[in-house]
Amino acid sequence: MKAYIYNNKYVLDSADIEKPELTGLGAIVRIIGCGLCGSDIVKLKHNKATEGNVLGHEIVGVIEEINTNTGFKVGNRIVSGHHVPCYKCAYCRNQSYSMCSEFKSSNIIPGGFCEYIYLSEKHLEDSALIIPKNLSDLLASFTEPVACCLRAVRRSCIKEGDSALIIGLGSIGLLMGQVLKSFGASVTGCDLLDERVNLALGLGFDEAYMEIPNDLAESFDKVFLVSGNEKTIPLSLKYVRDGGTINVFASVESDSIGFPNNEIYYRDLTVFGSYSPASLDLRNALTLLKKGLIKVDELVTEYPLDNINQAIEDTVSNKIIKAYIKIGS
Repeated sequence: MKAYIYNNKYVLDSADIEKPELTGLGAIVRIIGCGLCGSDIVKLKHNKATEGNVLGHEIVGVIEEINTNTGFKVGNRIVSGHHVPCYKCAYCRNQSYSMCSEFKSSNIIPGGFCEYIYLSEKHLEDSALIIPKNLSDLLASFTEPVACCLRAVRRSCIKEGDSALIIGLGSIGLLMGQVLKSFGASVTGCDLLDERVNLALGLGFDEAYMEIPNDLAESFDKVFLVSGNEKTIPLSLKYVRDGGTINVFASVESDSIGFPNNEIYYRDLTVFGSYSPASLDLRNALTLLKKGLIKVDELVTEYPLDNINQAIEDTVSNKIIKAYIKIGS
């Protein structure tokens, strides 16, 4: 089958690899499409993937073969998370599922940027969901990224009427703002690109700026740091109120840059990270998409599989916000 694989460089190579076989419980899923995630870009940019790996996890597909004790059937159009926790370890008992060793070791096989994947029985039991008939393939592909945002918002203990600042208005920032609005928050966005500021306003943000006014300093209950740039750390500290919360939702290139201890201590700040969704978040994300509470039409550009490297280049150069890779039908 056709796949695009990682070979220690900033592009993916076309390859003919073996189609996965169903030898026990689980399913073979024919991939319709797969979103290009920022984490895929990071792996390419910083050589964080293993040679020969197939990247991609924001999948939409149709079950072609199945042997299962669940209720899924051949022909079901589905989305699925790519990792499954054990629900037994100390991490899982504390709802830190993404730190679970089983979560980290499990995955769809081989990855989303190919024609077929194997989905385990555990995936079918935990994180696979049937897509509602009224939801397009492209819209359904946003289930996993919206679920990531949902978990971050849920863990920030957002309350109706809270003020939230989102620093970075890429695809995740624009999704995060819409999720926060669904929780009843007042949402302000910030980005260096004026077209993204205007897009945020069109998506229902209360305010959006290229440069946040100084009179808003220390006024936000929650700050979501979505841009992978070291300069956003002091920016988040400037605008969060005393006793407020900062959610770190992006990596930065230097490990030497961090939050100053005394700022956190004397200002009684909560700083936390949020990485990957839980199965509950996947279900709730699909519900938000089904209800039309998340708009993506202006965020996404579709590319055929053979143009995946163009999609990567266009994403990195900010020509587009989000790429959806069309693979099958």
